Amino acid sequence: MKYQIFTLFVCLLLILPKAIAQELAPHERVLITNNTEATGISTNGKGELVVNVNPGDMRDFMTQAYVRYSDFGAKGDGKTDDIDAIAASHAVANQQGLQVKADDGYTYYISGKLRTAVIQTDTDFGTAEFIIDDTEVVDRTKHVFLVSSTLKPFNLQGVTSLKRDQDKIKADLPGPCLVTVTDANVRRYIRYGPNQNDGSPQTDIFIVDKDGNVDADAPIIWDFDQITEITALPMDEDQLTIRGGRFTTIANQDESRYTYYSRGIAIRRSNVLLDGLEHRVTGEGEQGAPYGGFLNFRDCAYVTVKNTVLTGHKTYRTIGSAGVPVSMGTYDISLSRSLNVSFEHCSQTNDINDRTYWGIMGSNFCKNLILDHCTFSRFDAHMGVANATVRNSTLGHMGINAIGTGTFLVENSTLNGRTLINLRSDYGSTWEGEFIIRDCVFIPAGGASASASLIGGSNSGQHDFGYTTYMPERIVIENLHIDDSNHPEDYQGPAIFGNFNPEMTSDSYVEKYPHVRTKEVILENVTMESGKDLRVSDNPYLFKDVEIRRID
Repeated sequence: MKYQIFTLFVCLLLILPKAIAQELAPHERVLITNNTEATGISTNGKGELVVNVNPGDMRDFMTQAYVRYSDFGAKGDGKTDDIDAIAASHAVANQQGLQVKADDGYTYYISGKLRTAVIQTDTDFGTAEFIIDDTEVVDRTKHVFLVSSTLKPFNLQGVTSLKRDQDKIKADLPGPCLVTVTDANVRRYIRYGPNQNDGSPQTDIFIVDKDGNVDADAPIIWDFDQITEITALPMDEDQLTIRGGRFTTIANQDESRYTYYSRGIAIRRSNVLLDGLEHRVTGEGEQGAPYGGFLNFRDCAYVTVKNTVLTGHKTYRTIGSAGVPVSMGTYDISLSRSLNVSFEHCSQTNDINDRTYWGIMGSNFCKNLILDHCTFSRFDAHMGVANATVRNSTLGHMGINAIGTGTFLVENSTLNGRTLINLRSDYGSTWEGEFIIRDCVFIPAGGASASASLIGGSNSGQHDFGYTTYMPERIVIENLHIDDSNHPEDYQGPAIFGNFNPEMTSDSYVEKYPHVRTKEVILENVTMESGKDLRVSDNPYLFKDVEIRRID
């Protein structure tokens, strides 16, 4: 019965999940047979994994409702490559709706061969260790684990245009869906500086219910006069849980170029909980290619990561697109087109103020990101975030770097960046919305000698970023203590705003692309360790029309 999908006796007969019909690449695909021979794995000429499951073994798996990696030949000795056994275990579990459990006390070695384990059922890595060896990788872009849905995306018919904040779309949907829409004729996020580029196609992602109502907490943020592509991905209603696991990456030694490695856990499914995972990095040398996130999120919503320990990567330098040396961004957390993702009680192994390590997090095209009780080197949003929250957390030397829309709430946290919030200058230092900062401590430059400013950024008004750039229309700061005790001799006191455009000191300067500045700042109980007064800016002309209201 060569390459037949496994069928059992009537008492074990199950309706196979839709994953069997899902289009998978050869390195993800697993063919399952039911020969009476011993349970085992092999590889065919196409590079596909072939798994034979003995009927007696399957009855045992079904009775206990889970499989272990050792059931499919994993050695767990830290030397034998176990990735095929791991992938086989998940494939059988996915087919039959079983849980997967790692073996206690095992150390699984994962080589750089081309194989991805697809996770579609609850998985308990427990206290098992996983060594991911990136020193010789066949394809650096392929993830080791792929958390995916059994539901398939489909093209959305009949929607030809969208408006910002539109509250409903006309579509026939099977249930709640993630909708991704693109207009390739419009370019946004036209990057400025050493890593300059010509931008990205206008993209948005939002949630709709079965009746087409758009979730107001993750609104449509662009007008789409034309749509070149629009897809809907049904959202799983049941939560998939992944627990535990002690992962160690042996870092690559490649040339330091923008050849990103994606050798971790990819989340491509909504409604996921990751709890108690640890990731460490070893073997970083004099050179290395950057990483695109050990935890890599894309096209997902309602994901929570809690009680997790991650690791910042060593910073390497290369030549950027403008022909000058740049430090390469390299991440243990990467998010793209992801909504409602929370990190709770998470930390990193490195010193969050050690500048030899890059900021642990990067994101693009996201909405409603939350850090709660986290200790990270930074929060970052490159190509925009709509609504973000940092609460009960401590951020290190890279602090908060963001552009976006909506409300950015920073609450009951300690910030060690050069500014309290830095609006990324490479994307126009734009935030269309408001900042709320309350009950926080700001330690400029982590306690190094620095002239403090709260809101940093830069925009000459001469570059087209593909959108009108804004500063927060309203900034509310309540109960903020600025520990500016270590400062230069000529320090005049902390400034609310950095000098966003040193050349613009009078009406004679003309902005080709005007940077819309803040209308109102509300201050209540802002104190300075230095005892000096809070100023508006080193360049007060820029902010002469800002209303500053102080509440005693």
